[in-house]
Amino acid sequence: MNKSRNHITVFEHQSVKLGGSSNKNALNETTLEALQKFYGEKGVPYFDLIHKGVRFKEFVGVLQVGETLIEVLPKADKPSENGSTQDRWRKVLIGMLKAVHGFDVQAPSSSALKLKSNTILDLYFEYFVSELEYLMHAGLVKKYRKNLGNVSALKGSLQFGKHLQYNLVHQERFYVKHTVYDVYHELHGVLYKTLKLLKSINTNTALHSRIGALLLHFPEMPEIKVSEKTFERLTLDRKTKSYQKALEIARLFLMQYHPDLSRGRDHVLALMFDMNVLWEKFVFVSLKKNGLKVFAQNSKSFWNPTNGPRRTIRPDIRIEIGDQTFICDTKWKVLKDNRPSLEDIRQMYAYHQYFNANKVALIYPGNMESFSGKYADIQDPQLDSDFECSLMFIPVMKNVKQWQKGIEERLKEWIS
Repeated sequence: MNKSRNHITVFEHQSVKLGGSSNKNALNETTLEALQKFYGEKGVPYFDLIHKGVRFKEFVGVLQVGETLIEVLPKADKPSENGSTQDRWRKVLIGMLKAVHGFDVQAPSSSALKLKSNTILDLYFEYFVSELEYLMHAGLVKKYRKNLGNVSALKGSLQFGKHLQYNLVHQERFYVKHTVYDVYHELHGVLYKTLKLLKSINTNTALHSRIGALLLHFPEMPEIKVSEKTFERLTLDRKTKSYQKALEIARLFLMQYHPDLSRGRDHVLALMFDMNVLWEKFVFVSLKKNGLKVFAQNSKSFWNPTNGPRRTIRPDIRIEIGDQTFICDTKWKVLKDNRPSLEDIRQMYAYHQYFNANKVALIYPGNMESFSGKYADIQDPQLDSDFECSLMFIPVMKNVKQWQKGIEERLKEWIS
């Protein structure tokens, strides 16, 4: 780990409280105050405030508060505080994010990230730096843009009013509107702003020189305001398609960065991910990469009211093999006594009916033995119907490729 920053590690749904300097997994007053300010009146989805501390929810990732890094890891077994357990789940989380978000650095010389990423923050910082190094090596894309200003030669269209205003005593100059073809455009403005942000908040010494080299060689861009609308406005074409991954990471950094305007030192960067969504996407990409015909989040009308919007049902994963349909819902939770919630079982019954599914299943992480249960017959509840719901448990593995292979094999076994 990087020794220059205070590193706190907890698991999802655990709490961290104010403590003394001897407790390395405790908050100091400055960090707690920054988190309380970040929470604000509207709250945040990542944690709840408790007495002299915070309790985390189902979101995992990192919160960097000034020089303090709070790492929230996933957990699908009994809590344990030892370092080997933390290291195991840290590798699991990093592996899941790499699989879901496609961490395939484009530069041939950097086919693998150079750092041993110890946290999600290190992983994303280095990924952005590596992508930007690749873009710089390939050559930054130029674009046409409109430019207004005084020039020494008449080109473009003369802006007569401004020309008279600025050049009454400078008859050798012309105030014109003309087209320029260069690297000074919005795409690079966003990347440059992100690079400067990394320079100010990075605490990983292994990245300092690489960030500095990029700032030295990247064209200095004017300061721009960036919002969600900025990213929605950006469009990529054949020439700028290679910018996509860098822009995705830039969006994550810039939109999740909350500067401390009062003190200027306790800034908050939140790289947090909903573990339920991450688990769903991980299972989906694991099946999709192995040749199955898989669809995610496929909606179907469920209730059409006479007044107001209609309601839909949307299973996590739909698999089609020939004329057969298989429906799966992923649940990142630990079942108590092998008993799924009644709401989940009802939901799967609805999927069975409305998608005319051959089989339905709930997919959980864990080492428990998978099993099935049949729904009662509508006409005679004492009898079983032909409809059943399987509960499938997938053992968690540090080796992501083996884990994905295990998911594929388990699903194919269930389908057959």
